[in-house]
Formats: sequence, C-alpha cells, structure tokens
Amino acid sequence: MDYPVAMDTDIDVGPQVKIREAAPDRVDFTLQGVDLAFANSLRRTMLAEVPTLAIDIVTVEANTSVLADEFICHRLGLIPLNSMGVDNLQYSRECECDEEFTEGHCPNCSVTLTLSAKCTGDNGMTVYARDLFVEGERRHGNTLGNPVITDEGGVGAVICKLRKNQEVQMQCVATKGIAKEHAKWAPTSAVGFEYDPHNNLRHTDYWYEIDPKKEWPVSKNAAWEPAMADDAPFNPDAEPSIFYFDVESVGSLEPDAILHQGIKVLQQKMAQVIQELAGGDPNAGLNGINGFGDGGNTPDDINGGARDFDMDPGLTSPLYGNGGASTWGGNQTPFGATPYGSNPYA
Repeated sequence: MDYPVAMDTDIDVGPQVKIREAAPDRVDFTLQGVDLAFANSLRRTMLAEVPTLAIDIVTVEANTSVLADEFICHRLGLIPLNSMGVDNLQYSRECECDEEFTEGHCPNCSVTLTLSAKCTGDNGMTVYARDLFVEGERRHGNTLGNPVITDEGGVGAVICKLRKNQEVQMQCVATKGIAKEHAKWAPTSAVGFEYDPHNNLRHTDYWYEIDPKKEWPVSKNAAWEPAMADDAPFNPDAEPSIFYFDVESVGSLEPDAILHQGIKVLQQKMAQVIQELAGGDPNAGLNGINGFGDGGNTPDDINGGARDFDMDPGLTSPLYGNGGASTWGGNQTPFGATPYGSNPYA
C-alpha cells in the first residue's frame, strides 16, 4: 500500500512503507524514513523475537516404526502450527496453571495435540502433519495449534512411514516461544534485506578479476534508486535512505502479522530502555517513544509488569542486573548456571 506524502514540505513524516508484492506467505516492501540501525533491528526481530506456537513436549506412548523416538519428536517440533492469537497464550514458564492440571501446563499456556496412526495394510502408510489433532479445551481460538498445511494434496509435512502392524502413538504439548530460544519457533523461513543496491556508499568491497560491474550484477532493487556517476565525488557521510525487505512466512503467522509483531517487540524494548534510563519512572517514554505524537506504551515494570500490549518482556542484559531472567525463563540449565545467570563484572 502506498502512503502518499506532500512533496513540498520539509516536515519529517516519519517511516514510510510501500508494499511492492504481497501473497499469503510472503510480502515484499520498502521502508524509508528510518536509519540503518532501525531497519536491521526490525529484520533481526522478525527473525528471532516474534512469538509463535510449536510442539515442545512429546510423550511417546508407542513407536514401533524404524525411526527412533528422538528423531520423530524432532520432526514434530519443526511442523509449523497456526499461531494466530498466540498473544493471548501465556508463556508456560510464567503461567500459574490451574490446580486441576498437574503436568506443568494448562489450556492457558499450551495446546495439546495427539498423533495416532497404525498401518494395517500390506503396502505401508505415510504419516503426515494432517494426522495431528488438537484435543481438549482451546481457550484462544478455534484454529490456534492446527498444523499448517499448504500443499495441494492437503496432507502437510511427512512425519514418518510405517510398515504393516507398525504404529505411533504420541501426545504433544505445544507452547509459546521465540526463535532466539529454538528455531522451531521461527515465524519466518527467510527475511531478505538489502540497501544501496548500486553500492554507492561503498559499504561492500567487491572481489573481482576484471570488471566488478559484470561479475557482480545488481539486484532488481537497483531499479528503485539511481546509480552514482563514475566521476561523482564520494561522500563518506552519506547514509542509506531506502531499505528493501522480503519476508517469507513458514505459515504460522501471516507476513503482515510478523511485521506488526516485530514492530511491537522493538517498541517495547525501547520503552524498557527509556524507563531504565529514567531511573525506573513508569511514565518515562510515554511521549514519543516511536517518534510520533503520543508514541508507544511503556511497561509498568521494567522486570515484566503489566503492559498495554501483550508481548514478551524481552531479554535482560547478560552483563548487568545479574542477568536475571532471559526471554525463555530463569538462569539455570540442566548443565548448571549459564553466562546469562551471573555477572562476571560483579
């Protein structure tokens, strides 16, 4: 979508987004009015810090296939699950599960799926993602947790193959997480990112044998901005003005939702920084955090209090504040304390 602006004014209109191509699983757009640091931060956030739903716990009740339990469990974890509405789901590490649920998870923080398949024929059978079914109560939407199936056959990813009399019986618990913890929570398969396609800023030093222009052809984005003349003087202070994004979703979230969630995460991180610099003032950063009018919302508590937008509280510094709690929980692993659980400068 194009957002036209008045060209005869010097007023800073802020970031501008132009959608060049859109599909159910992909969006190609340009971003202007921001600097390189912000654009790259948005890219990294969409890759690693947008929460989704993925299978995290698997109880193997029966597996007589030729594949090991761990092999199948790993494949189950990588099957994309519908994550629309995942914001309403709590992180399992933060959920005070209802008393009747003693397994460490409940409908407020998880979605339970079952896999039950047995081969009774002589020709064998293939178990697909479509064979995963959500069971029990779903409190946050009728599609949350459903396997993402986009192929023409409507079967989804292959889980395993069975011969006659072989079977798999498994119970899976899907929880909310981010790709910074594990790649199975990644909402994107790739995020294309480019700026200065003509290399006018000389941020890239090409290796070439004879002619760099022939050996390093420009991308399609070069049509969106002019090339600098060969005899033009070089400006070392020049900065990129337009950034090219190509976001490809794995199907758990729509591409526009990934972009919106990435901006929300950045907004909250900025609010936390502003509040910390203000000495913990809960009202700090409320005016103009994102550069427009009233700006974004600052969390009530830098350490995870209530906030106006339902997003993950983000990471604490590994070097300051004793590295208290990461995005995915406390500071202990099965192997003991991690560098994020101690302060080497204390």
